[in-house]
Amino acid sequence: MDEPRWLDAEEMRLWDRFLAAGALVDRALDQHLKSEGLSHTQYEVLVRLAAAPGGALRMTDLAAALYTSKSGLTYQVGRLERAGLVRRADDHTDVRGVNAVLTEAGRARLAAVAPGHVALVRRVFIDVLDPAQRAAMAAGLGAVVDRLGG
Repeated sequence: MDEPRWLDAEEMRLWDRFLAAGALVDRALDQHLKSEGLSHTQYEVLVRLAAAPGGALRMTDLAAALYTSKSGLTYQVGRLERAGLVRRADDHTDVRGVNAVLTEAGRARLAAVAPGHVALVRRVFIDVLDPAQRAAMAAGLGAVVDRLGG
């Protein structure tokens, strides 16, 4: 068996900073959204549905867009459904499919939460980086998504 290609000091620093930044940004966002009565996944469901034509997406497409499991998404959509923010509807183009549909209450909830969420994203991530850093990170992380996201 070949010896692994160990990370050098610069690569280890990058990996460590990536893990730390991801965890700290996630923590800040999770705390804010929890204070608003939503999980991060629930917020992203509302965002994706609001951007979709007719406020509806197939559950399988929504799970893929959020990089989450179908069962995890089903749980989160169920919670949103009980809160009246989302409803499920049969997909008329495929009898096996189910759509998640944003309700008017869901659209209103998103409108109420989004300004604070965006302000926090700017404060803890976007505005910390200069334009060149943002471009480099977008390119680098895009390459990772392209490789892993298929």
